[in-house]
Amino acid sequence: MKLTPLATFVALSLSAQANAADEHTYANLSDVTTNHIYLDLNIDFDNKQLVGFAEHNLEWQNKKARKLVLDTRDLEIDKVMYQTNDGNWHRAQFDLAPRHDVRGAKLTISFKQQADKVRVYYNSLPQASGLQWLTPEQTATKTQPFMYSQSQAIHARSWIPVQDTPAMRATYTARIQTPEDVRAVMSADNTDAFIKDGNYFFDMPQAIPPYLIAIGAGNLEYKEMSHQTAIFAEPTILDASVNEFNDTQAMIEKTNAMYGEYAWGRYDLLMLPPSFPFGGMENPRLSFITPTVVAGDKSLVNLIAHELAHSWSGNLVTNATWEDLWLNEGFTSYVENRIMEEVFGRDRAVMEQALDTAALKGQMPNLEQGDTRLNLKLNGRDPDDAFSKVPYIKGMLFLIYLEEKFGRDRFDEFVKGYFSEYAFKSLTTKEFEAYLAKHLLNKYPGIVSVEKAKQWIHQPGLPKDAPNPTSNAFINVDTHTKSWLNDQQDLTSLPTSNWTVHEWLHFINNLPRDLAKDKMAALDNSFNFTHSTNDEISFAWFMLAIDNGYTGIDDALAEHLEGIGRRKLIVPLYKLLAEKGQKEWAHAVYLKARPGYHPLAQGTIDAIFK
Repeated sequence: MKLTPLATFVALSLSAQANAADEHTYANLSDVTTNHIYLDLNIDFDNKQLVGFAEHNLEWQNKKARKLVLDTRDLEIDKVMYQTNDGNWHRAQFDLAPRHDVRGAKLTISFKQQADKVRVYYNSLPQASGLQWLTPEQTATKTQPFMYSQSQAIHARSWIPVQDTPAMRATYTARIQTPEDVRAVMSADNTDAFIKDGNYFFDMPQAIPPYLIAIGAGNLEYKEMSHQTAIFAEPTILDASVNEFNDTQAMIEKTNAMYGEYAWGRYDLLMLPPSFPFGGMENPRLSFITPTVVAGDKSLVNLIAHELAHSWSGNLVTNATWEDLWLNEGFTSYVENRIMEEVFGRDRAVMEQALDTAALKGQMPNLEQGDTRLNLKLNGRDPDDAFSKVPYIKGMLFLIYLEEKFGRDRFDEFVKGYFSEYAFKSLTTKEFEAYLAKHLLNKYPGIVSVEKAKQWIHQPGLPKDAPNPTSNAFINVDTHTKSWLNDQQDLTSLPTSNWTVHEWLHFINNLPRDLAKDKMAALDNSFNFTHSTNDEISFAWFMLAIDNGYTGIDDALAEHLEGIGRRKLIVPLYKLLAEKGQKEWAHAVYLKARPGYHPLAQGTIDAIFK
């Protein structure tokens, strides 16, 4: 896939406005769409707000329409100005409706005649759900404050008045002002950020949905890993991150060969503070990454492969609504695993498939049956509720199923064609089903029926013939585990010296939840799990220890919970502590940790202690 000129990107963004009904936006896309956004914002750390204006270039679909409807959440609107084709600016009337708990406040702008451009002058509020503000003391270097965004799923509207739906794609440019000793970066061309001067200009020439508009600012330094990749990070973690992720260029080249040329120019990483609530966020040109994956041994770099894979599935080809999330995350998890196989070998890829499948099967009994379908029905719920393991892992297993049935060569041809056909477009599950039937199921008849594909997509749970990835390495681990549990082998004789992190995780996750206290103590004495420096292993061990009532972990567990904000590694621990009679202790820890958590994590954990 070749890079496309800017004019073509704009045309693609307009032709790709999906007709899907997105229940999470107020936007009147059938009347008017934004094709370009210009942001002029000042980062006010003292008051924890962004102040300035957002300018929209408008493309009118309905010649009679005179209103533009934007999504907002907790924004203060100062005034609205619009420009007509004679170049003059006029004040526009606007109405900001009461705030809806999920969708925020509807902003309706009225014009006397159709506008070419509109400027909304506003400021965000400290409680903006899509921004986190950290004091210098909450950062690694403790010298400058830090701010970063998390716009997915519908949090862009908390810091930009915008048509906040993945069905809308627009290019954007920005001028961002900061204190002189703070560097700002965005999901755009960051060339101007190389010089730290407090005044930064950004350009994103490819059309993207609003949830991929991203910003970060803090005491950031920059170091290249290759001609195409680099890392922005606080100085304390910069070199370690470069050493951990210097295979990123190889990942890009392997993916280019499989699915077409990377379409975004550079691929850089922004290392965020530990409070970042996710493993990563696929913001184009600049993925946001949690420091919890800097393990020192490249054992967790599949997260980089995942965020890179989004450059094809999600950023390039996008779900039109959040009920179609699996189109983003299922394809991305599949491509991630293919990247890991190409760079690190088949054995590691299968181990990761097996761990993911076990995690999915462990989570599904705790979900509502309807939420185990790929094509979700949110029925007005917050789209953040869509982010379980189902769209990721069930989606990946569906694609593995198709690959196994049709053969890798045929399936690779299908996936590559799909990425090319829908490049810089948003689509629904229904549109994908039609493409799947035409270009794979009916092209090679008698292998997988349309009805079978619909079962995968629309029925709850996993089909009986779903892939069940099995690793020989894990079988060996299970053999030794069983022998130890039956007192036929002691821990010192387990062949752990060459175990990968994946084998350790499989070992811990599959130990009984009624393990005798002496065996728990023996495990901890032999392997020092309580003080592991790998956050994934710590999490797995703490879950096992809480389930088994093993004491002696309190100090280390509190340090874990207070030190990181990644929801995957903290929310299940709070839930399990509450269930196991330790709610009071857990709440005391949470009250200390809460100020350093992102609003998304706070909201989830607040509900546990409500």
